[in-house]
Amino acid sequence: MTEDLDLRKGFHSELDLIRQGITHLAASVIETIPRATQVLLDNDLEGADYLLRADQDVDARALELEERCYQVLALQAPVASDLRQVMAAVKMIGEIERSGDLCVNICKAARRIYGAQLDPRLRGLITRMSEQAQQLFKFSIDAYVEADAPLAAAVPDMDDVLDRLHAEFVEQIFESHAEHRVPLQVAVQLALVARFYERIGDHAVNISRRVRYMVTGWIPNHEGAVKLRSLPSDAPVDTSHGTE
Repeated sequence: MTEDLDLRKGFHSELDLIRQGITHLAASVIETIPRATQVLLDNDLEGADYLLRADQDVDARALELEERCYQVLALQAPVASDLRQVMAAVKMIGEIERSGDLCVNICKAARRIYGAQLDPRLRGLITRMSEQAQQLFKFSIDAYVEADAPLAAAVPDMDDVLDRLHAEFVEQIFESHAEHRVPLQVAVQLALVARFYERIGDHAVNISRRVRYMVTGWIPNHEGAVKLRSLPSDAPVDTSHGTE
């Protein structure tokens, strides 16, 4: 009995360390989002180089956390809610690491368009996308730390704001290019930057879904998979995704 209790204590200590590691890793990304944005807006090559180097530390810490999760799975063989915590952690680490990579991509885009002067409208939309992406990421991590399923469930709805900003920004890029205020190469890079912010928001949504799974056991309804399972085994699969 004493040995079992010691094992349980050790397991929960490991979970606490993993949770702390994920929180600190996510905090690095939350801090990097506005810094990458400022690099872009300020034509800051030195700042871009610094963030590119700093991402190596994020990658290393993410790998270390993943390995820790696999060790827990192998040595502790958790079940039920404990297993959900570890599996959610593994998925979340990947989402956080990829979000850090997207911040790096923003810095790389800043280097590619170095010297370009952006009009106030474009600068304002970039700032708003950055702020919204950062807020989404913060809310998703807050939900994780507090095991707050309702907050996690609200994050996908919040992401709609970022999606609208993304669409508005792309429209503004086309308009600016048509009026010869933005060269084509710069316009292409800015469209990619908008996509990077939008993808950070998507990763935040994915984290929030992992939190809901961790806390409640809820699994997202993948409509495509459900539809596929309902078809006869010899039925042709529609791969057009609604396109013509």
